[in-house]
Amino acid sequence: MFLARRSAQAEYFDAPERTASELAEHYVWLNRVNRVTRFDRPFRMWIPRLLPESDCRDLTVLDVGAGDGELGRTLSAWARQQGWSWKFTDLDLSPHACGLNPNPRATVGSATALPFPDRSFDVVVATTMTHHLPEEADVVAHFREAARVARRLVLVCDMQRSAWFLGALGLFLWLHRVPREFREDGLLSVRRGWRVEEWQRMAAAAGLKQARVWSEHGTRVLLSVEKKT
Repeated sequence: MFLARRSAQAEYFDAPERTASELAEHYVWLNRVNRVTRFDRPFRMWIPRLLPESDCRDLTVLDVGAGDGELGRTLSAWARQQGWSWKFTDLDLSPHACGLNPNPRATVGSATALPFPDRSFDVVVATTMTHHLPEEADVVAHFREAARVARRLVLVCDMQRSAWFLGALGLFLWLHRVPREFREDGLLSVRRGWRVEEWQRMAAAAGLKQARVWSEHGTRVLLSVEKKT
């Protein structure tokens, strides 16, 4: 069956030989697409639903796989509009990506071995990051580490592997005339994506018995872990 198994092909922009200028151009296009697709919506919607409003007023947040930090900037600005203060620490494996991030708390590090003590942040988030991890064992480690450093909540979101989403994204990227390498990576991201039952299995392997995994609109798969204080 088409897309029954996820692709193991590496993405162009994940290669360590990509230069800082190449990544800078990549993030320009990525941020354009993310704004159109409202990439911040799951976090604006679910964090206030999963946490009491009193807790949302002042949060420390770790963004794992943050790239140039666009998600943190977008959510921080939205939180200010609500009268809240969300302080982001951004982590990414790429030194070039961290170099593009103006956040003074941008940190180079791995999602599978976070360089922070237990319960360091109120909330840990990640968006369109897990499909970059090569093996299920890496995702299990990512889930376990995110839960380890979170005090209140883990919320992870990524693309869902599906044929109709692959076709819809291909049309969207073609209509927006994105560069070929970016378009090919975008489609490959869907083919590298995970499905609900796969995340459920990996969350269980990570020991996250309280994890909830669900799909939205057939395009996104989400995982939340609410932790007791």
